[in-house]
Amino acid sequence: MIDDPATWETPSPAAARMGVLLSEWREGEAVFICDLEAHHMNRHGIPHGGLYSFMIDCAMGYCGAYTGDRDARQMTLTLSMSVNFLSRPKGTRLIATGRRTGGGAKTYFAEAHLVDETGELIATGLGTFRLRSGA
Repeated sequence: MIDDPATWETPSPAAARMGVLLSEWREGEAVFICDLEAHHMNRHGIPHGGLYSFMIDCAMGYCGAYTGDRDARQMTLTLSMSVNFLSRPKGTRLIATGRRTGGGAKTYFAEAHLVDETGELIATGLGTFRLRSGA
């Protein structure tokens, strides 16, 4: 059996409540997915922008936290984040991919894009994150 890094951590209580799951995780990249449900919708019947922001934040936070060792957890803190809302989903699954773009030993920069399973680009994000010492 392959030791899949996406199974190394259980979802946070917030992610579990929202149905947001880590699906891929490797050095410098993390992917989160969410199957849309009625409780994700806003007054207009489309997913709430807070869900987009949450998924983008998770993807960017995790993309800089990968250690390659399930027992060596690295935690991160979001220092700043911006999100651009571009479209609404055509499909029923959201996919957020975060990539580390630079930084140093304690602070890093990341970008993310959020699409649905049809490839529709829904939102993008940029962020600055701090690697926390200790678990």
